[in-house]
Amino acid sequence: MADVQVAPPAPHTMVPPGMDGEEEQQPRIQLNIDWGNVDLDSIVLPPGEDMGIKSDDEEEEEETLETDTGFGNVIIVDNLPVVATEKYEKLEGVIRKIFGQIGVITTNGLMMPRDESGKTKGYAFIEYSTPQEAQTAREQTNGYKLDRSHVFVVNMFDDYDKYMRVPDEWNSPEIKPYTPGENLVAWLTDDRGRDQFVIRFGSETEVYWNNASQGKPDPVYHRSFWTESFVQWSPLGTYLATIHRQGAAVWGGEKSFNRLMRYIHPQVKLIDFSPGEKFMVTYSSHEPSNPRDTQRVTLMVFDVRSGKVLREFKGSADDFATGGTGGIAGVSWPVFRWAGGRDDKYFARIGKNAISVYETETMGLLDKKSLKVENVVDFCWSPTDPLLSLFVPEGGGGNQPARVSLVSIPSREELRQKNLFSVSDCKMYWQSNGEYLAVKVDRYTKTKKSTYTGFELFRVKERDIPIEVLELENKNDKIVAFAWEPKGHRFAIIHGDGPRPDISFYSMKGRVTKLTTLKGRQANALYWSPLGRFIILAGLKAYNGQLEFYNVDDLETMATAEHFMATDVDWDPTGRFCSTSVTSVHQMENGFNIWSFQGKLLYRLPRDRFFQV
Repeated sequence: MADVQVAPPAPHTMVPPGMDGEEEQQPRIQLNIDWGNVDLDSIVLPPGEDMGIKSDDEEEEEETLETDTGFGNVIIVDNLPVVATEKYEKLEGVIRKIFGQIGVITTNGLMMPRDESGKTKGYAFIEYSTPQEAQTAREQTNGYKLDRSHVFVVNMFDDYDKYMRVPDEWNSPEIKPYTPGENLVAWLTDDRGRDQFVIRFGSETEVYWNNASQGKPDPVYHRSFWTESFVQWSPLGTYLATIHRQGAAVWGGEKSFNRLMRYIHPQVKLIDFSPGEKFMVTYSSHEPSNPRDTQRVTLMVFDVRSGKVLREFKGSADDFATGGTGGIAGVSWPVFRWAGGRDDKYFARIGKNAISVYETETMGLLDKKSLKVENVVDFCWSPTDPLLSLFVPEGGGGNQPARVSLVSIPSREELRQKNLFSVSDCKMYWQSNGEYLAVKVDRYTKTKKSTYTGFELFRVKERDIPIEVLELENKNDKIVAFAWEPKGHRFAIIHGDGPRPDISFYSMKGRVTKLTTLKGRQANALYWSPLGRFIILAGLKAYNGQLEFYNVDDLETMATAEHFMATDVDWDPTGRFCSTSVTSVHQMENGFNIWSFQGKLLYRLPRDRFFQV
């Protein structure tokens, strides 16, 4: 039940009817109680009584009770040897040795039932200190071969309970009448052409229309404690996802945000949608009982519309630590990367000497085997096609060159390969239409004491995939940032070592050519408009929120501005507006600003403990 705060009532207070939109209330009665001497913690309601106060979590609690018997930390081990009383202790020692390595078995937590003669019955109940340890024990010991005649069959106790409750007679399910759902993309038909955005601050989450013409946001929906960590739009804006102890949920609708589906995954920490919104990947981890072991990781792939689990992946954090740009607890994120386009046909992850590509139709490995690539350390999908770019560093003590390859899926045909020498590091950048691939290559100088940077530019859609090499005029310049123009042929590079680096713009039309270089800018990040042409040159964090709004067609600055201490910049999908925000990494100036693409400040919205826009 929700926490109830009891305050001393005012003597014989009457509340006027209709006050605060509520119905007429009864008069409060003076109870003559000294509230200072009352221990509120000692007040216990009768069992099952909620005093008419509905808990926000009541629905979740009811559902949890239906699926949780309280024996989630108990496993049943079958196919044990049947032994007499004199061998009972020896068998018990063997079982404890095997299963005690996985987790902490509770006091009196191992029980092997015996018959009237004292012989064991060939199975045992084992209780661990946590459900996670029990789950791990089932995964690692099911199928364990004790000897030629005894192969363990291990199940969760909860599974037995679940199957025992299946009725003996089958009853056909009730067919419910069809009721049309809300239009989940109704916001696209807004007669004023507004877009929606969501913000999160403190314990509040709010959805707004961006009413730029009036210089203010129009509220759509507000909810307290809507999520326990973050919110996330799906790629096409159909759903808004929230995170909870029991899993994730998605919400949507034309006039109110109704819950559309739940995805049961306890202690979920991260989620990722497929580009076409058909699938969702969820991630959780838990600490092992042995501090020397790595964290246990669980990943689930859900069907977004039905909420059904299609595939589950489990292992140690080390199994999922390769590749990726972000991460949590040593695990790269996203673990799985989706093939380009909206058909959501393939997803892949990198492993040791292999890239595992899965088909969503079967949720199994493509051709039932991984793509073997010796020493591969990174890969990227084309944003539009089932085409992989992958990077393999130098091998054999420098005798084998590094290489970047383009591999077509599902044929696994290598379409292009480029060998690279004296490579220190490599990073791949796809253009949004999949027309170009830029490979930033850091190379050692001849003395091996320093590095310099160049770019290998692949023209992916042209015949034979020609490659051009780009080196900056000053090869020793540090590359601060690189970004392709979305849906365009240009790219921008921030380069230089000082507090005011230079920014150069290049075009891929014909041969790669430099358009201009802006000297000495206070910028460390590049934010292209989603439609190209315009770009924000941003100086975040250490640069105190310097902003330059630049028109690349005309090669001119439209405006310069500052959002002091800004930490983030985001464009709206139409490229008409952008936001800059100061999140709670700073204690002061929290909130966000909305700007026009030309750099005009339209409005500010300060919010304490601001987390997201």
